[in-house]
Amino acid sequence: MSEQLILKNLPFIKILPAWAQELSYKYCSKTANLYLIHGNIRDFLPHKMNEGEFIFVRIQEYVSEVLFGNRDIIAFYDRSSGVSFCTPEMARDYKKAMSARFPDVDAEDFVSTEPEKSFSYLEKYFLMNIAEKKRIVLIMDYAETVIPASDIARLSEEDRYCLVTLNRWSHDPIFTRGDVSVLLLTENLADLSPRIVGSPSTVKITIPIPDQTVRASFLQFLEGKGNLLLDRGLTTERVAAITSGLNLMNLNRLVSESYQEDKALSMEYIRLKKKEIIENEAAGLLEFMETEHDLSYVSGHDFVKKRFKNAARALKQGRMDVLPMGYLIAGPVGTGKSFMVSAFAGEIGIPMVKFRNFRSKWQGVTESNLEKVLNILQAMSPVAVMIDEADAFLGDRDQEGDSGTSNRVFGQIASFMGNTEYRGKIIWFLITCRPDLIPIDLKRQGRAEEHLALFYPETDAEKEALFDTLVRKLDLSIRKFPAAEILRRFRHEFSGADLEAVLIRAKFRAAMEDRSFVTKDDMEEAMSDFVPPAYPFEIELQNLVAVLECTSKEMVPRRFQSLDRTKLVKDIRELKSLIGERG
Repeated sequence: MSEQLILKNLPFIKILPAWAQELSYKYCSKTANLYLIHGNIRDFLPHKMNEGEFIFVRIQEYVSEVLFGNRDIIAFYDRSSGVSFCTPEMARDYKKAMSARFPDVDAEDFVSTEPEKSFSYLEKYFLMNIAEKKRIVLIMDYAETVIPASDIARLSEEDRYCLVTLNRWSHDPIFTRGDVSVLLLTENLADLSPRIVGSPSTVKITIPIPDQTVRASFLQFLEGKGNLLLDRGLTTERVAAITSGLNLMNLNRLVSESYQEDKALSMEYIRLKKKEIIENEAAGLLEFMETEHDLSYVSGHDFVKKRFKNAARALKQGRMDVLPMGYLIAGPVGTGKSFMVSAFAGEIGIPMVKFRNFRSKWQGVTESNLEKVLNILQAMSPVAVMIDEADAFLGDRDQEGDSGTSNRVFGQIASFMGNTEYRGKIIWFLITCRPDLIPIDLKRQGRAEEHLALFYPETDAEKEALFDTLVRKLDLSIRKFPAAEILRRFRHEFSGADLEAVLIRAKFRAAMEDRSFVTKDDMEEAMSDFVPPAYPFEIELQNLVAVLECTSKEMVPRRFQSLDRTKLVKDIRELKSLIGERG
């Protein structure tokens, strides 16, 4: 494209979405000819025709008609369909030119699904047309099936051919000067050969999940077609605001199902469908956290509850700038760390999701899964993210034995967590009973920067409050008796999980006798039969590492407050030695 045409088309470029503007500018710079377009590529893409007016098309149409509509040759390739062209005229011209040059070749070989045949003939065709100064675009979909992420030693001969061919095209000055552009389409960059992705001569363009403005425009488009049924009080703008994380295909599905079921879109309908769609989209890698409880169901831990209530207040006031990037929640087993975080989810009014296992034994799949999940989180913001057993789940920078996958994954997560653009938009909760095993990279300021700890109840008042809270949580009907009298039978330190187990046993005993209420006898029998888990050294170690991790003295139990840091570290080392850990 000449400089004169660039200037003429600047008004057009300004009405493109940001990713398309970036692609247009890179194309116009004439410094590259291989583009990796990834992200939300299976969606409807909006094109702003005039102020407030959009059309929605698929990516192949968008690239070929909206971005490169004035190219002389627009070819497509994928492993299933082989070679095709944007118009019948282009296809006829290709077959005619190649048949004239290679009369002994079967015409089907020119459009073969086998890349070794197709790429060879396409290259010859492109070179013929470069001489005639024609402008050429090749759009290659499902690029991960052509240049998959794998070590070169494990690639097949065909895959090696594809890798070398595309790499050569990206460096070929004849292609660049001759106005030949190759666009590779894939959902996740991690699925592609790292040699292509990491090459300085390739341009990487991300198509994001649509923002609220685009979603609102799409809903208005559907409303104009008469397909949108809205509950009383809901508007397209409001629906757009609460459907963050959904792309337009998903939004169209939600609206279509509502229309077919003759159910107006309500807040509850949208909530349930959004949960279903995003969990399916994440392929089971994310789980929505739903809770019927808020922080009023949490007994004790007043300091931590106060912090969370203040954070919830800031969220509701829109003060994202004052929130921590993330929280580290420590404490021994059974203190209700996960319940505390899920109760916070019931308090804040934004969705909370839980990371599930994204790791795979197959090379490249782990990084691809993580890339997909992080893209969804980015689109869902504001969102809270819970990672349970974070010490085991996240790994560290120095893991060995998996060809560097764990190191790359750790770096990817650490980089994403530390991106300050997401402050208040993506809030991380790392839950662990062993915070000492979480690498400093993730615990430092700018990542999981607020360190909170939960401990077992100490005073009689704390224990009675815990008893009353669990009775309410479990919806127990009890014949009134003094909780203090029962709790005295616990002659050892106990956790909320221990007491909950006793209450469940008492409830079970009542049920077996066809009673809907729990008596003192039920409690005494359950209490006398209960044997607490016997791992005192492990519990004490978990207590001490939680104390060491606390960023405030106020939340530390009284019995630990007098310990100086040197003594604390020494005791931790001794306990680790006792249970056979390296200090």
